Amino acid sequence: MISLLAAFQFLTILPPLVRRTLTPAELGRAAGWYPLVGLTLGVALLGLRLGAGRFLPAEVLAVGVLIAWIVLTGALHFDGFIDTCDGLFGGWTPERRLEIMRDSRTGAFGVAGGGLLLLTKYAALANLPAGSLALLLAPVLGRWAMVLAMFAFPYAREQGLGRDIKDNLRLPHVVLASGITVAAALLDGWRGLAALVVTVTATLLLAVYLLRRLPDLTGDTYGALCEAAEALALVFFTVRWA
Repeated sequence: MISLLAAFQFLTILPPLVRRTLTPAELGRAAGWYPLVGLTLGVALLGLRLGAGRFLPAEVLAVGVLIAWIVLTGALHFDGFIDTCDGLFGGWTPERRLEIMRDSRTGAFGVAGGGLLLLTKYAALANLPAGSLALLLAPVLGRWAMVLAMFAFPYAREQGLGRDIKDNLRLPHVVLASGITVAAALLDGWRGLAALVVTVTATLLLAVYLLRRLPDLTGDTYGALCEAAEALALVFFTVRWA
């Protein structure tokens, strides 16, 4: 239960549920529950969309959902996406890119990347078919993408929160996260499973690209992978299926 509470505490704006310092082992186990946090977030966002959709046009509703999405997560992954964009395109060497990502200031590449990400999510949200479960599944797939990246790829820094999670993430935790994700995807049948396959493929390809430009992955790149997977999942569900 501590690891479950830690997952919600770390990934959302919920007040501290565990009023002590979490151990590295608890942080590693918490990663197994990340998709469940995403599912809870998806339920809240889908409920907002269905409830407010009776009164608001699609474009206004999309903005409202985006605001709620960022607020409920404390802009944690969005910040990582911006920092990653700054580092990837603002430096000439892997070490310099990593140094730029550590800088709390936001550069032009971060602003451009963040703006394009929000525009992509907005356009997808405004054009989702009626009854689509995309908003339910996208947060699940995004957090699953983080777990896969943490487990499968090396971490750049020797110390820090990301290092503690990475070093204590075990295969059973990945299996738990994957089981939750598959169960959530099955709620939408073959479309959900297809979105899962597309998302995991894109996550692995993007992680490989990141490793070609950085020494290794970081907490910022985990957030970037989450945001990219969410956006891709939303876009996937806007495709006009025959």
